[in-house]
Amino acid sequence: MAPRFTPVLFDLDGTIVDSAPGILASLTWTYEQLRMPVPPPAELLKWVGPPILDSFRDLAKLDEDESRYALALYREHYTEVGVFDATPYPGVLDVLRTIHDAGVPLSLATSKPESTARIILEHFEIDGAFTEITGASEDEVRSSKPDVVAEALRRLAERHPLERPVMVGDRIHDVEGAAEHEVPTVFVSWGYGSPAEAAGAIASVDTAAELLAELAL
Repeated sequence: MAPRFTPVLFDLDGTIVDSAPGILASLTWTYEQLRMPVPPPAELLKWVGPPILDSFRDLAKLDEDESRYALALYREHYTEVGVFDATPYPGVLDVLRTIHDAGVPLSLATSKPESTARIILEHFEIDGAFTEITGASEDEVRSSKPDVVAEALRRLAERHPLERPVMVGDRIHDVEGAAEHEVPTVFVSWGYGSPAEAAGAIASVDTAAELLAELAL
């Protein structure tokens, strides 16, 4: 039986791995270096998912130059300290392997820098399940979810037909970013998004088993 969706695009933070501990630790360190009051953890969680550069502007209220300086500080700490402070969600790595074993093209589509995302996937020895690993460009020119999804689809289309693509993610940025390219989203409830952020998704799932069922794999 043909798969229900092909190819499949996956978000990373909040969808494949719980990366909040490392991200929040690096954000706290960055705030301290900037001599700014550190927001409470509940506020810092809002940073997980959207492009970090945008959050320095929108949430920390820094101007463009200050935001880029803060981003450089954050990246240095995160790459050295925070990147491996992440845990795969139960069953999700098996979902990725199942997609791969079924011969369905699979791409990462994350606003995290592509090089950092690759480090995480390699650390958990799951990078081989992906046809493409697509993330933000190092200069942040490509960082918004619509731009990342567009790049993932472009790369996949070079080798595979885009028959019935689907996005899997945990934030409204995933739902809306994929929708800009007429790609539906399966929303996972175990991530960082609120239930309201599932609005517009074709389904919301609570477990990896439910996700596999929704993908018909």
